[in-house]
Amino acid sequence: MTVLAHRTDTLTRDALAVLQPGFEGTTAPAWVLRRVGEGLTAVGLFGRNIASAEQLAALTAQLRAERDDVLVAIDEEGGDVTRLEVRGGSSFPGNLALGAVDDTALTREVARELGRRLAECGVNLNWAPSADVNSNPDNPVIGVRSFGADTALAARHTAAYVEGLQDSGVAACTKHFPGHGDTNVDSHHAMPRIDVDLDTLQVRELIPFKAAIEAGTKAVMSAHILVPALDPTRPATLSPQILTGLLRKELGYEGLIVTDGMEMNAIAGTYGIERGSVLAIAAGADAICVGGGLADEATVLSLRDALVAAVREGTLAEERLADAAARVRALAEWTRRARPDARPEGSRASGIGLTAARRAVVVSGTPATVSAPYVATLAPVANIAVGDETPWGVAAELAALVPGTGSGVYPEGCSAGDVLAAAGDRTVVAVVRDAHRHPWMTEVLDALVAARPDTVVVEMGVPLAEPRGALYVATHGASRVCGRAAAEVIAGERRG
Repeated sequence: MTVLAHRTDTLTRDALAVLQPGFEGTTAPAWVLRRVGEGLTAVGLFGRNIASAEQLAALTAQLRAERDDVLVAIDEEGGDVTRLEVRGGSSFPGNLALGAVDDTALTREVARELGRRLAECGVNLNWAPSADVNSNPDNPVIGVRSFGADTALAARHTAAYVEGLQDSGVAACTKHFPGHGDTNVDSHHAMPRIDVDLDTLQVRELIPFKAAIEAGTKAVMSAHILVPALDPTRPATLSPQILTGLLRKELGYEGLIVTDGMEMNAIAGTYGIERGSVLAIAAGADAICVGGGLADEATVLSLRDALVAAVREGTLAEERLADAAARVRALAEWTRRARPDARPEGSRASGIGLTAARRAVVVSGTPATVSAPYVATLAPVANIAVGDETPWGVAAELAALVPGTGSGVYPEGCSAGDVLAAAGDRTVVAVVRDAHRHPWMTEVLDALVAARPDTVVVEMGVPLAEPRGALYVATHGASRVCGRAAAEVIAGERRG
């Protein structure tokens, strides 16, 4: 092999190594297996790839037959954002619920059990936890994905989550650096901007990330947000000042830096994914996450070729690409050594998720016996991170506890009259999700409570500032176990 051919082969393998693409289907397509054999070191899984735990284990085994140390990543936060249980709802509460309990031992145990389930299925990199401080209550994309609005609380639970997850042999990827909590724009749609000074960033946004680094997080995910106090021109994902200057040099982080999804409009709509990926690696990122929306071989090849061309053109240093690829391979090796089949069998805390969800419930008012209630779910449009595939609410869980429970789903445009006509003389259980962000929802809710003072209100998002209804139940999240915990309260079967 000539020197030029060898260099070309090395560049191509390094360019493939830094990609974390997705794909369609519940088995690995031939093109994915072929590229894994050529140097692709990671893939990302989404709800479309998962039908059952057994199927997922077979899929990851199929990938490992091509490369033993392949990184299999997933966006499994628990709570509202679940891929492992996308069709039924998560067996674990999300971050806000864990923050509401504020028991770091519980958070650590929940993350450990979630990690164990992922590891059993062959998943070894989790794009979680979210370390964002939800300082803006109108945030459309973080909300219950944050441990809360208090910086110290978010920091201690971020650290506990990282420790628990990695105890199971699954690498944590703490996100979204340098902090996505103070935004009112969803980066899936446009470029958010955080206009705060450096002092605020240091004492608020950065503290949970420092805690994650101290806890040993194996990866950090960048945010597609513009933070002028750090870089007035480029979003964090593409900023050398933020990724190399702040994260690497100032905070001393040595692990893998992963981008958020490059097909998100904050990048794709401004820089394009090819140019954006080159700029991200040049800025200090090590891995390019792509595949939530783009999930085909052509995307992988276009990104590979863009990185190789950038090196040849001199717009991306060959050493920077090689360093990024080396960090990816180092994490892959860590996960291979940490694989749970080499670990002693531990206790399986299978009920820890429901226990945590029950502890997170906050109740105002006097629980009354309800018979044959009518559950009206006021349903907002879900953000892309959460998705609309996963069922949520309390109707199914309450029906299992109270015979004769009826239900209906009411989108924007409905009225209290619509609900009351369907409910008849039955007690109304109004279920909402982030009602404080949706004026139509609070209007319907207030009208229901005025017409029926015995209305039960269940808030499954960020709690309302003022409780409403004869009985108000705040679950701090919309996972399946949160719905179960709320249903137990309504049915008079609340458990500790």
